Amino acid sequence: MTAMHWERLLDPVRLHDARTSRGEVGRSPFHKDFDRIVFSGSFRRLGRKTQVHPLTDNDHIHTRLTHSLEVGCVGRSLGMIVGEQLRERLPEWVSPADLGVIVQAACLGHDIGNPPFGHAGEYAIRDWFKWTEQQGGGLLEGLDDAERADLLTYEGNAQGFRIVTQIEYNQFRGGMRLSAATLGTLLKYPWTVEHGGKMGKFGCYQSEKALLAEVVDRLGMKPAGESKWCRHPLAYLVEAADDICYALLDLEDGLEMGILRFDEVAEVLLQIAGEPPKGYPGMQEAGVSQRRRIAALRGAAMERAVNEVGDVFVQHEQALLNGTLTDDLLELCHPDLAWGVAAAKQLARERIFQNERKAKLEIGAYTTLGILLEAFIGAAHELHHTGQSSFKHQRVLALIGENTPKPSWSLYASYRRMLDFIGGMTDHYAVELAQEMGGRLKGD
Repeated sequence: MTAMHWERLLDPVRLHDARTSRGEVGRSPFHKDFDRIVFSGSFRRLGRKTQVHPLTDNDHIHTRLTHSLEVGCVGRSLGMIVGEQLRERLPEWVSPADLGVIVQAACLGHDIGNPPFGHAGEYAIRDWFKWTEQQGGGLLEGLDDAERADLLTYEGNAQGFRIVTQIEYNQFRGGMRLSAATLGTLLKYPWTVEHGGKMGKFGCYQSEKALLAEVVDRLGMKPAGESKWCRHPLAYLVEAADDICYALLDLEDGLEMGILRFDEVAEVLLQIAGEPPKGYPGMQEAGVSQRRRIAALRGAAMERAVNEVGDVFVQHEQALLNGTLTDDLLELCHPDLAWGVAAAKQLARERIFQNERKAKLEIGAYTTLGILLEAFIGAAHELHHTGQSSFKHQRVLALIGENTPKPSWSLYASYRRMLDFIGGMTDHYAVELAQEMGGRLKGD
C-alpha cells in the first residue's frame, strides 16, 4: 500500500452494527457519533476531572469537560476549513460539515479515558504497579510481558479507546458503536504498548488489540510495524486543536489563579495573533477588565492558529496520506506562530505546572489512588487465585456491582475491570472513597 485514501478513511461503518446507512435527513452518521459521546456518562464525568489544577473551587478554571468542549469547537473549525479546500477530493457523500463533525467528535473523546487527577493520576497508577512489582508481592505474576507492560504504563489514550469501543452503552458488544472514521480520527497513537517509547504513549491495550486491527483494516490505515499503523490524517487536526487550546487556555487559567501576570500572558498571545484584534488598543483606556482583554487576545490568537493549521494540512495532504509526515501541524506554521505556541507551553511548564498548590495536590493524588489500587487490585488478585474473597474484599467488590470479576477470568481481565472503575472516578469521588476506605467514616 503506497497511500491512504479518503474514500476508505471516511468510512461510516460502525463496530458491531450491521446497519450501513449513511445517515438521515439533517443528521449524518458522524453527527450520531457526536451525540453518543456527549450523552455518555464518561463524558459527563469529565466535568469533575482535573485539566491542570486539581480540586479547584474557582469556577472559571478549566476542567477536562470544558477543555474537551473547547477543543471540539476548534477541531470542528479545522475540519470544515480543510473540508472546503479538499471538497473535490472527498467522497461525494461527505460534506465539509461532515469532516468538521468527525474531528469535533474525536476531539470530544480525546480525553475521555483520563483517570482522576489527569496526568498526575496516570503517573500515580503507573508508579503504584512499578512499586508493587519491586516489592515482590506477586500481583503481576502470571501475566505475559505485554499485559504487564500495559499495567506498568497506564495510558489515558488507550483507556479512552477501551471506553468508546467496549465500556459505554453496549458493554463489550461494540461500546458506543462509533463510526470507523471517528474512531480512526480519535487514535492519536494507533499502536500498542511495545511501541510506546520513552514517554509510554500508545492508544490501545492488549484487551482491545483485535478491535484496533478491525478499525485500521476497515479504514485502510497504513501499517508501520507489528501492531502499529500510521495515523489517520484527521488525527493531526485533533492534535492541533488540543495543542492550541491547552497552550492558550492554560495561560488564561494561570492568570485567573494569580500564578501569571497580565503582561506576560498578553505578550505571548500577541505573538501568536500576529497583531492585536480590532478595538483592542482602546480597551484599557475604556476600563475593560483584564479578563475581557485577555479573551479578546486569545480569540485573535486562536483564529490565526486555526486558519494557518488548516492551510498547512492542505499543503501537506499527500504526506499525510502517505503516512510520511513527521512534524505536527503547528510546527509547520509560520515561525512566529509556532514560536508563540512553544513559548506558551514553556511558560506553563515553568510557572503553572510547578505551582506549589498544584504540586501538593498531585502528591495527594498518589496517596488517594494508592489506597484505591491496593483495595481493588488486591481484591481482584485474591478472587482470581483463591476463587473466594475475604469479608473486606467482598465489601470492596460490592462497590463495583455488575462488573465484579469472576474467578474464571484471566488475571489481566480482572485487573482491567478494576482500572475501569478507578479510572472512571471523578477527582472528588476518588478522594471521598479513599478517605472512607482509610478509616475516615462519615456515617449518616
